[in-house]
Amino acid sequence: MMSLVRKSHWLSAVPIAVGMMSFAMISPAFAQEKLMRTLTVSGRGFEDIQTTLAQVRLGVEVQGKTANEVQQEVARKSNSVVNFLKSRQVEKLETTGINLSPRYDYANNRQTLIGYTASNTVSFRTSNERAGGILDEAVRAGATRIDSVSFVASDDAIAAAQKVALRKATQDAQTQADAVFSALNLTRKDIVSVQINGATPPTPVFREAALMQMRDAKVSAAPSPVIGGEQRVEGSVTLQISY
Repeated sequence: MMSLVRKSHWLSAVPIAVGMMSFAMISPAFAQEKLMRTLTVSGRGFEDIQTTLAQVRLGVEVQGKTANEVQQEVARKSNSVVNFLKSRQVEKLETTGINLSPRYDYANNRQTLIGYTASNTVSFRTSNERAGGILDEAVRAGATRIDSVSFVASDDAIAAAQKVALRKATQDAQTQADAVFSALNLTRKDIVSVQINGATPPTPVFREAALMQMRDAKVSAAPSPVIGGEQRVEGSVTLQISY
């Protein structure tokens, strides 16, 4: 009889022991979660840089009565323009568009084919100082249209500006965090995690006034004026700081 009592007593104690073991295993996690209090804050930084390169898109457009006629003329003039640009060692020279389309006359409610229009456009980069002269000479070489002129900084300048923008974004995030901790009378501890949200490359600066001046300028000894501007590089960083 005594052995049965002892066995029953031992079995009733098992759930209690297991429960205590489970509590012992979970308790440190609760304690750690309670101690790990964090503040998450995002900062932004900006860096303005000077544009030193002109991004140009220009081309040749020809009209004629037959598709073969206009296509041959466009090819001849385009080769002349491309060869000239290569001789000036412009950067990132590439074809951006080739087009051939019919032209119609709409008279007396009738559609009549009167010819074709063909075009070939290219884009390239060059320094702001050389852009005006190259554009004027490209017209002499056969270019008949200037579609766009925008201004960008060099790749090296953009990469350097992105680093500065991220540094400023980090400082901005820490300044915000310090202001919050001070207002709540909390003590700042360690940075738990860092997330770089990005250092956005700047958008090319398009200047309509400069493009109109180039389109309207007469080809003369003086090159067409080309004036750049500034680009803004933005960086964003998120910090998680314990307290």
